[in-house]
Amino acid sequence: MKIKNILLSQNLPEDFEKSPYANLKKKYGVNFDFYKFFRLETISSLEFRKQKINVLEHTAIIFSSKNTIDAFFSLMKEVRLEMPETMKYYCSTDSIAFYLQKHIQYRKRKIFYPKINTSAALAEILTKNKQLDYLVPCGTGEKSLQLADFFAKYKVKYSKIEVFQIVSNDLKNDVDLSKYDMLVFFSPFGIRALKENFPDLQPDQWIIGALGTKTVDAIKKEGWPVHVMAPTKEALSITAALDIFCKGHVSRRR
Repeated sequence: MKIKNILLSQNLPEDFEKSPYANLKKKYGVNFDFYKFFRLETISSLEFRKQKINVLEHTAIIFSSKNTIDAFFSLMKEVRLEMPETMKYYCSTDSIAFYLQKHIQYRKRKIFYPKINTSAALAEILTKNKQLDYLVPCGTGEKSLQLADFFAKYKVKYSKIEVFQIVSNDLKNDVDLSKYDMLVFFSPFGIRALKENFPDLQPDQWIIGALGTKTVDAIKKEGWPVHVMAPTKEALSITAALDIFCKGHVSRRR
C-alpha cells in the first residue's frame, strides 16, 4: 500500500507549517488536504425551551468542546439567561477552560480542568464535588455522555441539555474522493456524513485512519477495515500513528 495523498476529515490547522502534519509532509513527501465532513449548528430557542430544563437550578456546568461553549452561551443570550457568579465550570481540557473567556469574565468565575486531557482525569476532579448539581450541554440525539459511568458510579445528580445538532456537509460537490489514497476520521459523525453523501461507497480503495475508540468502532460497524489508529501504546496521537505507518508505505522518504 503506497500512499501519496491523504484527506483528513477536519478543518485545516490555524498554522499548518507549525503543525505535525507539516513535518510529515516534509519527511515523507505526502500531501495533506483538510475538509470538515460535518458542522455543528446551534438549535433554535424553541427547541431549547421544549426540553424544559431549568439551567439556573444547576450549580455547575461541564464543557467538553469550544463549539459546545459557543452554542450554549448563544442560546443563553437568546433566551436572556445570565449565569450567576456562583456557577462553577468544569472543562475537559485547559484550552477549553481558557476559551470560556470569550463568554464570561474568567477571573470572576470558578473554573476547573484536569492537568491531563482525559475523561478519567476530569472525573477525578469531579469526585471532589459530588454534591453539585451538574448540567452537561451536548448534541441532539447524544445517547451516552462521556462521563456517564462516573455519574452512575457516584450517583451524582446531573441533567444533559441539547444545545447543538450535527449536520453533514455536502461532500458530493466539494470533495473528489478519487484523488486520495487515505481517509482519516476524527469522529463517528464523519463516518455518518460520508455514508449520507455516498450511500453505495465501498472503502476498499482507501487506507482508513481513525482517532478515538468511538471512531474506530463506527468504522468497524460499517464493516470497513481500520489500517491506522490512535491512541495506542505506540502512538498517542494520530500524527504519531501516521508517522509509523508512513515509514513503510510511502513512495519517497527524506
